[in-house]
Amino acid sequence: MELERTFVFLKPEAVMRGLIGEIVSRIEKKGLTIVAMKLAAMSRTQAEKLYEMHRGKPFYEALVERVSGEPVLLMVVEGPKAVQAMRSLIGATDPIEAKPGTIRGDYALLIGRNIIHAADSPENAEREIKIFFKEEEILKYRRPAEESYLYRE
Repeated sequence: MELERTFVFLKPEAVMRGLIGEIVSRIEKKGLTIVAMKLAAMSRTQAEKLYEMHRGKPFYEALVERVSGEPVLLMVVEGPKAVQAMRSLIGATDPIEAKPGTIRGDYALLIGRNIIHAADSPENAEREIKIFFKEEEILKYRRPAEESYLYRE
């Protein structure tokens, strides 16, 4: 089965509220594998590159400012249809519209504080991964449980 990589990061409000373990656990319980992870303070330059498609929109500056300089958890997540799986797991961008059981639906209340970002396409995932990770920082391994029980159709 072909595996796909995606980029995910927990925003400062998730880190500061102590939700790292809960969210990482949900990702792993879904059957996805975290192949790279680091706690970091995102630079303004990195935030601008990450959200460059929103440049010029009314919320752009506030978004860049909010994720810059505060602790965030950066991850590369791998699995079958990883982009689609993560987008489903995190829920709608607006937490009020996110379904219960999704990360945003369960832990967020405001769109400007929606606690998690996940790439919206395989192309954006690869672009976003390169902003934060060198290729040699991304591990290549398989967890036996996923290989045996989750990846077979």
